[in-house]
Amino acid sequence: MFIPPRNASGRRPALRRRTIYGAASVATACLLATVHAGAQVPVAALMPASLQPPGDAATAVTGDSEIRNRIEAASSLVIAGEKLHGSLLRQFYAAHNYERVWATRQPQAEALLGAVRRAGEQGLDPDLFHAAALRNPALSPTDRELLLSDAFLSYADALARGALPIENRMDDEDLTPEPVNIPLVIDNAISSPNPAAVIEALAPTSPTYLALRRALPTYQAAAAAEMSATGTPAARGQKNDETRLRQILVNMERQRWLVRNLPADRVWVNIANAHLTLYQNNQPTFTTRVVVGETDKQTPELQSTITSLLYNPPWNVPLSIASKEILPKLSQQPNYLSRHHMTMRHNGSIQQLPGPKSALGQLKFEMVNRFDVYLHDTPLKTLFGRDNRQQSHGCVRVQNPRELASILLHQPVDVINKGIAQGTTSRHNLPESTPVFLVYQTAFADADGTLQFRPDVYDRDGEIWQALHPTRQAPVAEHEVVSPRRG
Repeated sequence: MFIPPRNASGRRPALRRRTIYGAASVATACLLATVHAGAQVPVAALMPASLQPPGDAATAVTGDSEIRNRIEAASSLVIAGEKLHGSLLRQFYAAHNYERVWATRQPQAEALLGAVRRAGEQGLDPDLFHAAALRNPALSPTDRELLLSDAFLSYADALARGALPIENRMDDEDLTPEPVNIPLVIDNAISSPNPAAVIEALAPTSPTYLALRRALPTYQAAAAAEMSATGTPAARGQKNDETRLRQILVNMERQRWLVRNLPADRVWVNIANAHLTLYQNNQPTFTTRVVVGETDKQTPELQSTITSLLYNPPWNVPLSIASKEILPKLSQQPNYLSRHHMTMRHNGSIQQLPGPKSALGQLKFEMVNRFDVYLHDTPLKTLFGRDNRQQSHGCVRVQNPRELASILLHQPVDVINKGIAQGTTSRHNLPESTPVFLVYQTAFADADGTLQFRPDVYDRDGEIWQALHPTRQAPVAEHEVVSPRRG
């Protein structure tokens, strides 16, 4: 199946963008590794003046009008060069009648600041959540109040759905977890005996996330050592450590894009690994190689459901393929359509007839999604022997589709073979619909928990890395893309 090309780099451009800070520097990995590897910032250094022992009580509180005016007056709220999340702040303070929250909740604020300071353990830079800005002693009480609230809200939001949420991603990165009421989470944290644990519980607990998190300190230490020995032969040999650190941090972010309660039975396709795994009761029971989209026709990341199988499916050739790849050949090869078992339909579209030589092979796994991609058989079996299996127009070709169909349909392979052998197109509904995930993971845990790394063949990691490690610059204009897209 074909996905229309996104742009020259093979990506669908972002449809949803909001303000993002400038691009990251090359040295950020090492600098962040140093912070994560053990540099401690005293909680008191991050505490606003309003949370310190009171001085002049008359200046401790300015009332609710200033908070309300600051939040509601500006379409884009910026404090000390930090972009705040206006929508989350409005929800949070509306529930508190726009009163100051932290002046009377010093222990809770200290606990939540401790969680922000430990963001590095989750693969996140604490400065994404105003840790550096909150050290500024010249901030006004109102600025500190709002920065504190935004730090807690934005950190919780990043753990719950990613520091690069779906509205900031490329359009073909279409995975998102269950919705979470972030202001309510902060209120629950305030009333909890362990406020930090409430926020930190939003992080994923999947085997891959936990494996990446366990490996993180080792690679952080290696990257920090690399920075301290820059230019030596040993340091040059440790370049791989920095690359692996980036992959770990980027793929921890990808784990935050996934639903927290993964279905126990699911089909899992790792595009970067070009493998499919079927899980039953959360255990891998079947695996096979797949062929995924070429680098200029990339397979999207998505969640869908396989509802039925189509035996002997016809292939309705997408208009883009017909116009670019087939129609230009007809003047030179008048019999091109017949040789490829294709027909021109009355509306001018082209259909390839079902059969063993169909581009879809003899099995199609039907799954509704806005990209119109799916899993299917293929007559080109030799492709599965290649290390480079980025060879399709965007859909996922399955090496052993009949074995997978047998498990999903709860039928022996012989029964499926007989059904296909009839030669007619027929639909077969699954006894239970099966969730399917197409993910792009360049670092992941295999079945026995061993950490695996794969090349970033689609060149997607860099975009996520920049979002995780922005430089401290003034924000770019609203809705402006930070840098030219690849290609």
